[in-house]
Amino acid sequence: MTRPIVGIIGNSHLINDQYPAHAGGTMNSEAVACVSNCIPLLIPADPRLVSVDELLETCDGFLLTGGRPNVHPEEYGENWTEAHGDHDRARDAIALPLVRACVERGQPFFGICRGFQEVNVAMGGTLYPEIRDLPGRMNHRMPPDGTLEEKFALRHKVTLTEGGKFHKLFGAPEVMTNTLHGQGIKEPGQRIVVEGVAPDGTPEAIYVDGATGFTMSVQWHPEWDAANDPVSRPLFTAFGEAVHDWSRVRRAGGLLRTA
Repeated sequence: MTRPIVGIIGNSHLINDQYPAHAGGTMNSEAVACVSNCIPLLIPADPRLVSVDELLETCDGFLLTGGRPNVHPEEYGENWTEAHGDHDRARDAIALPLVRACVERGQPFFGICRGFQEVNVAMGGTLYPEIRDLPGRMNHRMPPDGTLEEKFALRHKVTLTEGGKFHKLFGAPEVMTNTLHGQGIKEPGQRIVVEGVAPDGTPEAIYVDGATGFTMSVQWHPEWDAANDPVSRPLFTAFGEAVHDWSRVRRAGGLLRTA
């Protein structure tokens, strides 16, 4: 049987600062294919090219990836400032309604970094434009220099809610993660449950309360070394199992209703 399809939400990109492209990190595809055991399908996140309804019928699950552009602040009722950085309105127009549709249908998605923030905004939450500018917060941004190994190195712990979904998945009350983001959750959206926080209180792990499908999302980048990292592998394994369950039920003509 063909593996189920995970739609990987891509980012707009300029090759050589001139040629427009839709791009996705290789490590995202590797994690989906090798750990989740699904077919990775890069999605051009542009409503001129694809619709949410088409994506829901084509894919079994979705990976909401990280990316340099941020969610535009107008999506959560604020005006843009320089602190909000670059944005991608085309991706906003696909990812935000896609999250809401998946929550309604019980279709699995996994949010990473920007994707984590998209899940919060889609559910009515807000974001801080720059975490490191807040009193008492650490710098969560990617180190500007060094190798990829150094940039994606584990940098801080995440404390998990005892007995929660993430605690049960990891089998530990704390985990070590990388950190490569500038923005973060200000106000959680409706039904957003924060189950993991950094030492400075920044939300790092969330899910959508009452959703029947997989909605676990993280602020860090578990796609790095996903096959070997003891935190990354369980996330992509659990996501893959949820996508396989959805695919089996859909092919059988039923509706998936599992927690």
